[in-house]
Amino acid sequence: MNVQHANRKNEHLSLAEKFYQSAHHIDQFDQIRLVPNALPEMSTNEVDLSTNVAGLDFQWPFYFEAMTGGSPQAKVINNAFSKVAQQTGLAMATGSLSAMFRVPEYNDSFSIVRKNNPKGLIIANLSANATVEMAQKAIQLIDANALEIHLNVAQEMVMPEGERSIHWIDNIQRLVQSLSVPVIVKEVGFGLSKETIQKLQAIGVQTVNVSGRGGTNFIQIEDRRNHEHDFNDLYDWGLTTPEALFESHAVNNINIIASGGIASPLDVVKAGVLGAKAVGVAGFFLHQYYKSGEDGLLASVHNWQTEITRIMTMLSCHHFAELPKVPYVLKPELLSYVQQRNLK
Repeated sequence: MNVQHANRKNEHLSLAEKFYQSAHHIDQFDQIRLVPNALPEMSTNEVDLSTNVAGLDFQWPFYFEAMTGGSPQAKVINNAFSKVAQQTGLAMATGSLSAMFRVPEYNDSFSIVRKNNPKGLIIANLSANATVEMAQKAIQLIDANALEIHLNVAQEMVMPEGERSIHWIDNIQRLVQSLSVPVIVKEVGFGLSKETIQKLQAIGVQTVNVSGRGGTNFIQIEDRRNHEHDFNDLYDWGLTTPEALFESHAVNNINIIASGGIASPLDVVKAGVLGAKAVGVAGFFLHQYYKSGEDGLLASVHNWQTEITRIMTMLSCHHFAELPKVPYVLKPELLSYVQQRNLK
């Protein structure tokens, strides 16, 4: 069991990188064009890119989204990413800590994140069927500032060893009511509809990560691992991140985080324009790490921090929270989706 679990985590990492390199990337955020401001009347040193989501203070509006944990290879990756997070002030989410209950010998693949970044903003990650006791232990292991509960129905259905019975709402409500840290409910790359967000809000969830299609595709990954059935017709399943952000507009008084297919500083800004208060990035930075190592990852993060600051100046926005005021134009495909779903 322990070897199988570690192998599955390593296989996820390998396939994520394989598909990232081989994919013909379609930037879903290309469906949004920002209207420029030729007279911003401000300078870059006036830009404050800190943001607050659910009482959590982010130094920067983008962060390392959940990637991995639960294997020796995962420890190497989390070691590098947590060092870069510490040096750059980025928040970081871990991969699913469910592994700590199956393979506790690999707990250091998670705890190293807090060891390397003792004062940083760190978000734990668990499945939607985790018990309150499991959540408390996971939070304690890394002294987490918040907990992400991931919704991965599509992944479970394609995964050879996945769950086939999905009854999560009551358990999510228990977690929200019982834990002392903020709870973020996130998809894993197939988007949240307004109907789902409304259901989550009704049980007390105050923060969601809409996490749309466009980044790591867990249907594709699990289908490659599945030697019994073929699910290739589902590779385009779900909502893109821009579509999911528009879906969130239909729900008032809820904190929105975006992830899924974020591949540039401009994507971060566009997500902010569509209402995201923070933006998670996984696949792009994992690829940078594989390509250029820890130093390359560090340089890439610094570049994003510089470019986002300058784009904000070009848009005459002093704070990330001001971005929703920026005018934009939608290309026909996204505009049609918004109109058909009665969104705005």
